[in-house]
Amino acid sequence: MATGDKDHHKADWVSIHKQTCQPLIPTRTSLPCPTTERERKRGTEQLLRRQKYIIDAAFSTAQGLVWAGKHEEARPAALHALRFGIEVYGSDSLQLVPAYLLLAEACTGAGHLPEASQYLSQAEWIILRTPACSAALQHKLHRSLGLFCAAKGDFEKALYHLANDVYLASSTFGRTSIEASGGYFHMADVFFHQNKVDIANSLYTEVTSAWHSFLLKSLQAQQQVPKSRPETSVFTEDREVSEEPLTPLSPSNFAQVTFHLTVQLYLLKQQNTME
Repeated sequence: MATGDKDHHKADWVSIHKQTCQPLIPTRTSLPCPTTERERKRGTEQLLRRQKYIIDAAFSTAQGLVWAGKHEEARPAALHALRFGIEVYGSDSLQLVPAYLLLAEACTGAGHLPEASQYLSQAEWIILRTPACSAALQHKLHRSLGLFCAAKGDFEKALYHLANDVYLASSTFGRTSIEASGGYFHMADVFFHQNKVDIANSLYTEVTSAWHSFLLKSLQAQQQVPKSRPETSVFTEDREVSEEPLTPLSPSNFAQVTFHLTVQLYLLKQQNTME
């Protein structure tokens, strides 16, 4: 095995295989033929739950790696989510768009721009052929397109897409929402690269304020809620697996995010002062 293949295999294992190996086995092996219609229906439903669990696990893993700046490691996990998504939802489903966008972001961050462009084109095509597509999904497309244009150095086009991102997110979730704050943050990065530090500072302030308010409220709410019930297993046949993976918020997460944003803002202000 070549060195490159070994490195790819290691990245693939780190990013997703450890989480999905056990539930993956029944989806890839032949099972005894069911003897009754009830058993057949039950087996089909259990297989679908396993597949959706793998999609959620792969997507969450890839998203976490992208947020951590580990774009190359995120690619196998995101591709895993896309492949199983196609099996479950079909090749033209809107359900695939988040996986396409995540793959595009991972590829963009890893420097694979042609590959990122292909995934973005596929996501854009699915959205364009679906007139009823929600603004919540469209804003994610514009964000991914903005990040891609910024990576190419086309800052004006990046700002165009990010402005659409902020508009669509604000109209759906509110101007000070966490969803909109992501667009503000990336716009600030673009303005910073254009040496428009005052505008960047203003936008970073918006982001810091939105996250501080959101995280503080979330932390207070979490402290008031009794201890959560035990998680249900994907292997429990008669229990449903949640469609939306939960992301618990801890005091350490709150401190990390607030500290990162505050330091970013402070450094920009310091640079502006020196200039």
